Amino acid sequence: MTGDAVAMEIRVARPASRALALLVDLFAQVLLWLTLQLLGVFVLLLLASLGLAEWPLWQAMAIVITVVVFVGYPTAMLTLTRGRTLGKLALGLRVVRDDGGPVGFRHSFTRTLVGVAVEFPAVVLPFGGWILSVLLMTTHPRSKRLGDHAAGTFVIHERTPPTGQWLPAMPPRMAIWAATLDLSRVDDELALTVRHFLGRTRSLAEPARSRLGEQLAREIAQATSPPPPAGTAGWEYLAAVHAERHDRAMRRVRGVPGAGHPVWSELLAVTAPPRPPSPTSPNPAGQAPAAR
Repeated sequence: MTGDAVAMEIRVARPASRALALLVDLFAQVLLWLTLQLLGVFVLLLLASLGLAEWPLWQAMAIVITVVVFVGYPTAMLTLTRGRTLGKLALGLRVVRDDGGPVGFRHSFTRTLVGVAVEFPAVVLPFGGWILSVLLMTTHPRSKRLGDHAAGTFVIHERTPPTGQWLPAMPPRMAIWAATLDLSRVDDELALTVRHFLGRTRSLAEPARSRLGEQLAREIAQATSPPPPAGTAGWEYLAAVHAERHDRAMRRVRGVPGAGHPVWSELLAVTAPPRPPSPTSPNPAGQAPAAR
């Protein structure tokens, strides 16, 4: 939910994509662990030649390197990149807070520490932790694992594939009538509402679709003239108005309207006061039944 109270649709990352991101991170962690181990062995051998290295020092080095790789690396990456590790960068994923905001050090550290302790490599629950985590991810609506529950986070897809919204084209039999339309009173908000409705007609269920279609048809009929031809279906009426308005806007952007073109009449009508509907004219809303 944004600050303007607009609900944003996001794609929650599911176990498959998160597992691939984990494999990439594990590969990077193994490389980091081997690199640090080689550097540590080189330093300890140098100290041993001076008689300063003992066995407890070797043990301490191994513990420190393991903690840095499995706790320090995820925490630092999530904090510095606002919720991404190398694996999540490769898969287009990001860890966010439950309210959708970026994670900080506290969220990153808690999430990582719980994961290392009870999930993977599961120091506390070496056998059942990852099974419990997978069960939680497959059953939770936001696919949250144990670390996400503890830190108040979840994982989303950043790279949402573009999906073209289906919109009906100009009905051929309505083209001549649409060219005579006066659209000067159809504002951007109403036009955008019609566009969203037309794009979602296939996903709306009855009776909500018919009720919304009737309401939009009445609003459009009050803002346009002349009324549609008799027997015009609701979706045809809305589609024709939307297509004509879009076509005129595109021609206006390209700067090609002529003096006798309906676009010119529309531009002149903007400066004129709106004409009140004639009381003797038929109700245009009755000409446009519910969208089907």
